Amino acid sequence: MFSCSRLNVRTALTQTNTKTFFLLFGTPTLRTTRAMSSSTSSTAKRQQRDSISPPPAKRKVQSGTTKSAVANFFKPSSQKPKDRTIWTERAPNDDTPATLLVGRYEPEQPPTESEKRSKVAAFDLDSTLIATASGKKHADAAVDWKWWHPTVPGKLREMYNDQGYRIVVLSNQAGLVLHADPKAKTPKSTKDRVSAFKQKVNAVLTQLDIPTTIYAATEKDIYRKPRPGMWRELCDDYDLVDQADLKQSIFVGDAGGRIAASKTAKDFSCSDRNFADNVGIEYQTPEEFFLGEKPRSFVREFDVVHYPYPDDSESSGTESLFEKKNKQDIVLSCGPPGAGKSTFFWKHLKPLGYERINQDILKTREKCVQAAKELLEGGQSVAIDNTNADPDTRAVWVQLAQKHQLPIRCLWFKTPLHICEHNDAVRSMNKILNPESRTALPKMAFNGFKSRFKEPKMKEGFQDITEVDFSFRGTKEEHEAWAKYWL
Repeated sequence: MFSCSRLNVRTALTQTNTKTFFLLFGTPTLRTTRAMSSSTSSTAKRQQRDSISPPPAKRKVQSGTTKSAVANFFKPSSQKPKDRTIWTERAPNDDTPATLLVGRYEPEQPPTESEKRSKVAAFDLDSTLIATASGKKHADAAVDWKWWHPTVPGKLREMYNDQGYRIVVLSNQAGLVLHADPKAKTPKSTKDRVSAFKQKVNAVLTQLDIPTTIYAATEKDIYRKPRPGMWRELCDDYDLVDQADLKQSIFVGDAGGRIAASKTAKDFSCSDRNFADNVGIEYQTPEEFFLGEKPRSFVREFDVVHYPYPDDSESSGTESLFEKKNKQDIVLSCGPPGAGKSTFFWKHLKPLGYERINQDILKTREKCVQAAKELLEGGQSVAIDNTNADPDTRAVWVQLAQKHQLPIRCLWFKTPLHICEHNDAVRSMNKILNPESRTALPKMAFNGFKSRFKEPKMKEGFQDITEVDFSFRGTKEEHEAWAKYWL
């Protein structure tokens, strides 16, 4: 590939390719050898040689770079083989931008599939099928990858060729942006990251060389694990809706919620385990699946198994959780976003004749106060459906009640924040639980409430304070949607 003479060395690389060349082959090492003095005796040479320990053996780093990949790197573009991965994009809704990147790889000579493959072997990508060759946490180039373990490609080929599995890759890739906001200043590196990701995945799938599809979720929507969107897409693609063999299918990923052990850090998330639970298939970590290690202990911050569907008497919604005491009054809700305040209003306060005041709808507190004034002057009772986290905010409504010489009662929703975040995600992803079409709230909405919250006290001017603990109340269909892992 390279030519040189004793008199000169011709540069084989352009300046642009030098960095990538070093990433492929490694930085050259310079060694200096000095001739030993002729006066040194052979015995002394032997003693000197024996007294020096041999250099430590360097562990060979398994790289995803093959000789053919190196050869192709130096070929002109017109002579390089065409990528065999076809890329498409998909959107969660017809009126939203695409957020799911899908790459379908077919070998040059695709095998004949005489029967439908109903068993699915799904894998996460990073830290499951591949790792960085550089040892960095995140790859900084398309060629910076190696197989997570040497057995990975052989295991996947065996599952496809000998065991009849459909092989797919399901990966969260929040660092990718498919369609940037046109109003925002998007750096050029955003497009470069998508291009580098496609190059890397194509290289991985080319080495694997079996029919494979990768699904990459780029936003926090229905496609992002543990949410089931990517599973639904693959079932549609392979005509497996209601036909996938869930008992024999499996998902392998490193986010298993494992707790820290000796010399081993805890998992950053439990999203992969929760994803498998959501779709109803077996879950294993890469260590369990590829290396045969025993399962480690794991923990979930929020486990839906602790909230089973209540019996008919509890779920009917007819039980009395709140009684009207006054002919006219104000009921003030206090609790974090997603605590169940709006649901409580529609099921328990609206039937008692209360009119709802909600800042998400009216947008400003001033408009809320004005709307409440008009309703009170018309003889209506009102329910203030806002978070009302601190005494200063609640004082606005206490003063309004005093001005109209009316009692004010407080509903304190004591739903834990992690359940509130779950409720918010469920609501934003499921139409049957989202009659007002609310979008998901950012994390700061929950942290902001936590930082401002002060418990409501009777001395603030309330007639009474009713504490409302969280308990799912709804239909069995609603509970089936709620009792999934959404975060």
